[in-house]
Amino acid sequence: MPLESAQTSPHPAIRNDPMAPKLTLHATRSGVLALSLLIWPTLAWPTPVSTTPIDIPGQFPDATLSNWKERSFAGNTKYRLVEEDGVNVLRADTQSSASILYREREIDLRRFPILEWSWKVAQVYSMIDERSKAGDDFPARVYVVARTGWLPWETLAINYVWASEAMVDERWPNPFTEKAMMIAANTGAGGVGQWVRHRRDVRADFKAAFGKQVDRISGYAVMVDGDNSNQDATAWFGDLAFLPR
Repeated sequence: MPLESAQTSPHPAIRNDPMAPKLTLHATRSGVLALSLLIWPTLAWPTPVSTTPIDIPGQFPDATLSNWKERSFAGNTKYRLVEEDGVNVLRADTQSSASILYREREIDLRRFPILEWSWKVAQVYSMIDERSKAGDDFPARVYVVARTGWLPWETLAINYVWASEAMVDERWPNPFTEKAMMIAANTGAGGVGQWVRHRRDVRADFKAAFGKQVDRISGYAVMVDGDNSNQDATAWFGDLAFLPR
């Protein structure tokens, strides 16, 4: 999955960071990274920085999607910028489909380890086993990718997901690859229709997931998919930024 570099940054402090080199990842039908290396030993998990219900999100970081690229895995999730609650946000609709919207950009996690984003979902999925390949669908995902070598498959990924069944802050290796770790930032129908803002220490999450210090990421993405379980969902994404601690 190539991640395309953007001309603008979600946080003014990283606007001058160099663009990452081209990164090509082998992807499965469900839109997760298909990689062959063994998982690193996991460590104790850090406490999330914060999770806060909000009335109005911050604006999506780009005025257009010209610097974002879409990759289809099973049809296309419909991504478009809309006005929601008086703010320009990204809306994503899936009808048993799966595609990802991504940006390639190198971000120094030593300087900006905190990922902050806001999202909202219209519904969650029913009768689904999110740890299985058949149930690897989520009404909303935000994920980050780090290169660990020069070869295309030498990568690690963290998927922050709005889960339908898993417990909040539950983590598990993706069923398609142990090189992608899933973290349930939200779960269930309790927060449906409500904007929620999250702050995560991405550097700490990589260390806990893979036992490896990750100092830079190569790109980040959003996704709404329902192809494996043949379900539909709608999600909105507001502000998304990498911040200093």
